[in-house]
Amino acid sequence: MATAWKDALDRLGVTLPPVAAPVAAYIPAVRTGSLVYTSGQLPFVDGELSAVGKVGAEVDLDTAKEAARLCALNALAAVHDLVGLDQVVRVVKVVGFVASAPGFSDQPIVINGASEFLGEVFGEAGVHARSAVGVSELPKNTPVEVELIVELDQAVG
Repeated sequence: MATAWKDALDRLGVTLPPVAAPVAAYIPAVRTGSLVYTSGQLPFVDGELSAVGKVGAEVDLDTAKEAARLCALNALAAVHDLVGLDQVVRVVKVVGFVASAPGFSDQPIVINGASEFLGEVFGEAGVHARSAVGVSELPKNTPVEVELIVELDQAVG
């Protein structure tokens, strides 16, 4: 898988951003054994949120789906900063939170933005288990937050 992720990002016209600075008392990612868990990542672009508000009210479905994609990209940056993406052998799980207006029930479609992106980057190794949860509020009024669990090559590091 080494550099396949880089080729995929190049093909998509995407570069890994710097790791977003934590907004509270936590670290962006932690490794235990052959797994890396990321903290929830927000859709930051150059230090600014790509959207704010509730999905189904101030934020439309397409914008929220793109925000989920950005969250996944920021999560990959956290993994890369900790261990390097060359060590990733598969994405195990994605957990997505969607700040939802009353009556909004398309959380799975929003989090597809993250899931589809990970598939584009890692191919079959990007297919994962997932939760998509609607919530009333998220930090900084972001519409979406995503966390990842990835498995590492046990022969490396």
